[in-house]
Amino acid sequence: MLRPIIFAAGAQVFLAVHGVLNKDYKEWMISQSTALVQTVDEYAKVSCGRGIIWIPSYRTRKETLARERQKETGISEGLIGVWSCMESCHSFRAVFDRTAGYPQLRAETTRCKHLYFYYDHPLYGFMSVRLQTWFPFAIQIALNGREWLRRLLDKEGCSYLVHGNKFLAIDDYELAQRLLDCQLDTRWNEALGAFLPEVFPTMTATLGEGLNYYWTVWQSEWAVDFIFDSPDSVTPLMNDLLRHAFLTGNAERILRYLGAPVRSNGQPHPLTKPEVLSRVQTWHDGARIRHWVDNNSVKLYNEQNVVRVEMTMNRPDRFKVFRFKEKQQQEGTKQRLPLRKGIADLPLRAQVSADVNQRFMAQLATFTDTTPVAEVFADIGTHTHDGRKVRALDPTGKDQSLLQAIADPALGVSGITNKVLQSALAGTPWAKGKAGKALSARISRSLRLLRDHGIIRKMPNQRRYQLTNKGRQLTTLLNCLMAASTQQLLQMAS
Repeated sequence: MLRPIIFAAGAQVFLAVHGVLNKDYKEWMISQSTALVQTVDEYAKVSCGRGIIWIPSYRTRKETLARERQKETGISEGLIGVWSCMESCHSFRAVFDRTAGYPQLRAETTRCKHLYFYYDHPLYGFMSVRLQTWFPFAIQIALNGREWLRRLLDKEGCSYLVHGNKFLAIDDYELAQRLLDCQLDTRWNEALGAFLPEVFPTMTATLGEGLNYYWTVWQSEWAVDFIFDSPDSVTPLMNDLLRHAFLTGNAERILRYLGAPVRSNGQPHPLTKPEVLSRVQTWHDGARIRHWVDNNSVKLYNEQNVVRVEMTMNRPDRFKVFRFKEKQQQEGTKQRLPLRKGIADLPLRAQVSADVNQRFMAQLATFTDTTPVAEVFADIGTHTHDGRKVRALDPTGKDQSLLQAIADPALGVSGITNKVLQSALAGTPWAKGKAGKALSARISRSLRLLRDHGIIRKMPNQRRYQLTNKGRQLTTLLNCLMAASTQQLLQMAS
């Protein structure tokens, strides 16, 4: 509740500085919005031969319209078109305050006209800008790193074969990787601010001199592409990965994937049908494996001859990184602090995303492990650690539920925590009827045991853990054993 109040107070100060009374706010906003739309309409007519195109429904996919218009007009560079539609937004309304005796601004969710600019930019390729035409005139810029790479390869004279935003073949892969790495060195304030004169031509007249946008990253995607010689080479690999994903999955996870209600203890909600149907299908877009938590996700999918691993981040604050505190200006020492949404943390965001992808790929790679089961189990027997005797793990007995809980691939995104394990293990036989602090204490002792065995490792300055290579090997083996029949095991042994 505090954030909207502060935001409204800031808007009120802005209007006061510009000599706009609260009672005149609506009239002022409409006049500014009208001037903006008229100016953009003229800009569109000059730049692409057609003014703003109205869309009756916000559900219409604007990118599809832009692609169709680009195909019809043959525009290969520059503005493709501008579309508008009514969509929800965060704005303000002047409401009479009896206590103050005059109107006060209140933050509210309403609907207003939004403008969508689509470009085939000379540097960034196919991209879009979304502008809210009501105060505070929010702007959203969507860039695609692969489109950007396409333009850079054109400039370098490097040939390639592309399908959508996927490269099916590139003549010089080392050059392509260097060009992608250079994107992280972009001066983002300058790059994003360069769009303002075109999409918000009345900005100075509306906001005045000296004001600018504070750019944040609403959503980011970081992908690793594996390019094979043909789609036929991908199919066997995806079949193995899909089988691996289903064997190491569980009913709770599949229910969550399908959007079905699940209780906190993992049991199906009474309002849903507790029947899980798993099916492996092939279609023109291939197949997909996906895990998500806290609005962050990691997935693997294939298309044509490309296999892509991709991490999507919506909540950067769920990760901690070494950085300077706010306003330190590179002075003092770095501390372990939450990752921020601001563009200053983009290099750190890229590193975190790359680490998540790496952990996900390491988990998937365990399906090629040929280590005998006896060797894996022998490595978790009774031993001494730091002068203390550590009991053996019982993977098919009393420790089975715990090991299966930490094996959830979604925890490779966010990390293993006591709180998450409480949700996963509450109400199970492993919990032995414990709840609250008693269950938390039992899980803490178990985490200590898993660390002593080298199954998990603690993340620096956090109460979060990640599976080690040994842990991935053990948990994958356990899930496969639990899913296999006696006949299957005998066939493999022979």
